[in-house]
Amino acid sequence: MNKSDEATTPLEGVTVVPEPSEELLNERQQIDYRNQREQCLEWLLVYGKNPKKADGYAQTTVKCRSHRMDQFYRWVWDREEGYTTSVTHDHADAYLRYLAKEDYSNAHRDNCKKAIQMLYKWREHEHGLDEWDPELSFSTGHKTTTPRDYLTREERGLIREAALEHGSIPAYKGLDPEERDRWKAYLAQRLEKPKADVKPEDWDEANSWKIPSLVSVSLDAALRPIEVERARTGWVDIENAVLRIPKEDSSKNTDHWIVGLQDRTAETLARWLEQRKTKPKYDDTDKLWLTRYGNTYGSSSLRNVIRRLCDEAGISYENRQMSWYSIRHSTGTYMTREEDLAAAQTQLRHKSPETTMKYDQAPVEDRQNALDRMG
Repeated sequence: MNKSDEATTPLEGVTVVPEPSEELLNERQQIDYRNQREQCLEWLLVYGKNPKKADGYAQTTVKCRSHRMDQFYRWVWDREEGYTTSVTHDHADAYLRYLAKEDYSNAHRDNCKKAIQMLYKWREHEHGLDEWDPELSFSTGHKTTTPRDYLTREERGLIREAALEHGSIPAYKGLDPEERDRWKAYLAQRLEKPKADVKPEDWDEANSWKIPSLVSVSLDAALRPIEVERARTGWVDIENAVLRIPKEDSSKNTDHWIVGLQDRTAETLARWLEQRKTKPKYDDTDKLWLTRYGNTYGSSSLRNVIRRLCDEAGISYENRQMSWYSIRHSTGTYMTREEDLAAAQTQLRHKSPETTMKYDQAPVEDRQNALDRMG
């Protein structure tokens, strides 16, 4: 093939095997994956829009959506713990549910869904598989341009303080037998164990630095639920007061991130790391935080944590979407206000500045102060 032929190939400018996938696959898997991807992408360019009329999609459309298809494959490989091209409708629906829970705009979610629909359209026409009918759809209306409910500056302070008070009880050695007996009954109920099984070490568990460190780090680093789940001790650099999140652990697997922490957060985290060493459930894992039952935190368990802290702090969340993302969105809003979009983009680990722009708005208290000045 001469150079002029290469310049007119249908896949010119389309990355068939993006670098993140190339790094995950061995040589034989790369060849297999490339072969299937070429067949799919060429079909979409020639026939994809209307197979009966040989009307294909524009190259710019295929180029953009091919990357989203590849991201879907990599998500399946992670879920299945190995390479496969046998992606099912269940995989696709599960991926949409995953996107719905993550911190993506509905526009991004909808584009991902369209990309997967193109993939399954090829599989339907070329391999005789059933048509995929997505179980979810994503609105791309005006609502996607603004962040969800977030904590105000005052509420951020109250949540941090509530985390320090959360579950704390008097020191074991400072109690007389009668007081100790009452606190044992309290701990038995709280820890869901018989009163006779409550031991002195349960006092240490009640006064743990786990929740204060989890909350403080999330307030500073705007951790997504998936990042709380993935957080490892190796991320922590106490001396420099930063988190060093490697590419393979970052939410969207795009870059390594260095995220700043306050000195007081680093101190809280250092105390937790020392305390963590004494807890048997952490012996065989480098996970930074585990629930009482030894599981990693997910969106649901984190939502319970933030709502318990709101209850303790006297923060009402009636008619509010109070979730762990409320912490993240507050960090984005106030970082944008105190610094600029570039600082917020880095702290929130956004690859695209457009994603950060939704935080470029005046917080409600600023608007209220403006009204006061207006009279």
